[in-house]
Amino acid sequence: MSESNLETNGIEVLLLGSAQDGGVPQAGCYCTTCMGARRDPAQRRMVVSLALIDHAAQASWLIDATPDFPTQLAMLTAHAPACPLAGVLLTHAHIGHYTGLINLGREVMNTQALPVYVTAAMAAFLITNGPWSQLVATSNIALRPLMPGTPTPISAGLTITPVAVPHRAEYSDTMAYLVRGPQRTFFFCPDIDRWDQWDENLVTFLSPVDVALLDGTFYSNTELPGRNMAEIPHPPVTETAKRLAGASCSVGFIHLNHSNPLLRDGPERDWLAARGMWIGSAGMSWFLHR
Repeated sequence: MSESNLETNGIEVLLLGSAQDGGVPQAGCYCTTCMGARRDPAQRRMVVSLALIDHAAQASWLIDATPDFPTQLAMLTAHAPACPLAGVLLTHAHIGHYTGLINLGREVMNTQALPVYVTAAMAAFLITNGPWSQLVATSNIALRPLMPGTPTPISAGLTITPVAVPHRAEYSDTMAYLVRGPQRTFFFCPDIDRWDQWDENLVTFLSPVDVALLDGTFYSNTELPGRNMAEIPHPPVTETAKRLAGASCSVGFIHLNHSNPLLRDGPERDWLAARGMWIGSAGMSWFLHR
């Protein structure tokens, strides 16, 4: 299929942000990275969100509604103006992943029964906690159930499978997503506590996957002096990269904390690039055709 045909008929994945829940710059932080991002807009990073675009069906979906939802929706609309938002898929109930839903309410977009795909635990959280419960009560959103491990078609050419992963479960469970297009498969996992705590073997799981975007919150466990890292567990990029040495799929890292040196050029990025891996950034896109 030619590139022009892909653009009009293909299934596309578009990355809309690459930062951890607080973004870059992070509120109240005056580190070198955050101060530099305040001075230079080019250094700012929006919170992780992924768009799924079916150009043939003229529809798009967001995985996660972040605090940067207004800007990210505008970016998606500019990228695919013929593909209006047809729904939102949520990973879990931490602030960077669902709080953008507030823009769907009557004070802003006043959407009408916009599908929001959630697990039973995430649905219960939204239904029983305001102001999210108001979105349900006023039919701004329509909750669509997802069962972990069960493929769910959301268009003729696009199927998503929620994949349960271990992550702090104060309010809900946590899902990663396998996204299957006509010929290629994409894996999106912005948050996980430890790969060893997951029921799957990461290398084996990724063997049929073409592109994987993985939790890259911290480069190492030494980035936050004085913080108990057990309270905010994430697999360090150094550990994940070594685990995936020789992996067949293309591996990128997302959900970077403002402390992560991979946000800028330097020896850490060189180390990662030498292993054939990369850092996700807003605007990257992939077609799920060969």
